[in-house]
Amino acid sequence: MLDKVKIKELTDIVGDSNVLVDESELMLYSYDATQLHRIPDLVVIVHSPEEVSKIIKFARKNNINVYPRGSGTNLSGGSIPVDGGIVIELNRLNRIIDIDVENRIAIVEPGVIAATLDCEVAKKGLFYPPDPGSLAVATIGGCVCEGAGGLRALKYGTTKDYIIGLEVVLPNGDIITTGSFSSLRGSPGFDLTHLFVGSEGTLGIVTKIAVKLIYPAKARKTFLVLYDRVAKAGNAVAKIIENKIIPSTMEFLDKITINAIEDFKKIGLPRDIEALLLIEVDGEPEDVEASANILEKICIDVGARSISIAKNDVERLDLMEARRAALPVLARLKPTTILEDATVPRSKVSEMLEKIHGIQDKYNLMIGSFGHAGDGNLHPTILVDRRNKEEMKKVDMAIKEIFDYCIELGGTLTGEHGIGIVKAPFMENEFKKEGISFFRDIKKALDPDNKLNPNKIVSTKEVHLDYI
Repeated sequence: MLDKVKIKELTDIVGDSNVLVDESELMLYSYDATQLHRIPDLVVIVHSPEEVSKIIKFARKNNINVYPRGSGTNLSGGSIPVDGGIVIELNRLNRIIDIDVENRIAIVEPGVIAATLDCEVAKKGLFYPPDPGSLAVATIGGCVCEGAGGLRALKYGTTKDYIIGLEVVLPNGDIITTGSFSSLRGSPGFDLTHLFVGSEGTLGIVTKIAVKLIYPAKARKTFLVLYDRVAKAGNAVAKIIENKIIPSTMEFLDKITINAIEDFKKIGLPRDIEALLLIEVDGEPEDVEASANILEKICIDVGARSISIAKNDVERLDLMEARRAALPVLARLKPTTILEDATVPRSKVSEMLEKIHGIQDKYNLMIGSFGHAGDGNLHPTILVDRRNKEEMKKVDMAIKEIFDYCIELGGTLTGEHGIGIVKAPFMENEFKKEGISFFRDIKKALDPDNKLNPNKIVSTKEVHLDYI
């Protein structure tokens, strides 16, 4: 806990009501969607980049750690205050400053909810494609920091493909602007914008964001494809891409996930199937029809049990909503949910899924798998009870095997959830010692005192956290 003199300095910056010190309030800022937690010394709620800058300078002067935070929906421990210090809550920076229809650019603050931006640009006849599963609550700032993807990433890309400019408060308190806020052509020199995208608040705190917008598709068709074997669903994914069909959405759900969704949503999914694919193609009407015909034939040839097409927008939205519910409905099955983010080449999706099911059997764990199969981004979700110490030991071994096999297949530790603290111990497996050394050099150059969101992405010490 900071002493009264230091707390007074902070209240002079943001006001008494924006400095939280009560333990019951601090608990709310101690965890993210991993359910791991560590209580901060205090929380400061900010309303401007200038306030962020002053707090950073205060923290630096007093040798205090700082942790930026949005909605806390991140899944890798990225916003957890692992070493104590100040949490800076950015959700009050929530203005959509401008939607420039002519240049197809939106300028927003980091606390804007992703679904709100999606809705507001749609009113202007434009489209912002990144759509993480937590679309309804995730902030744009959080999406930038994590490099969030979503259901539409296969065709449209992830957050990093749409960020053209940033305003950032550096670890010394300076405020800089990167990229462009008025042109899609970017700016000269180093690509500083994308240095900060995916950096998880370790290199600077984002306070303003310029995003590229596009025009929405004129037509779409949505398929629900059922399979009796996981491998068949994985093979269908590879075959569809081989045939030059790039769906806007191609989602995979396994039997555990399907049944959890059906228990909650009751939309009529058969409970005996082993896997399903939710596939959507969009574009010009004639292109959609042509792609849909090829896609349907491929799914049948690979061995689909059945294929159905959403008859209208209501059916389509019901299916999409059911997919977005995958994580929360799985989380209802056991007290503790551990969601991973293994990403492999799409040609290896079948192998990875078979491996996950083998690991489930080997350790006698419940693992529900779902994810963005079209770009190989899978989410094996381990459902356990953290109070069972023996089971948690099995979880640790299972996670290691999943990541080791993912790297062996030419994949990566994360497709969209970030590294945080949860995956930091595995980073050397992917980047080797030389790569990790370069990460540390970048961090040290910008944050020599290691006070901005320390121990994230690249560990400086071993961290042990409890579940909430």
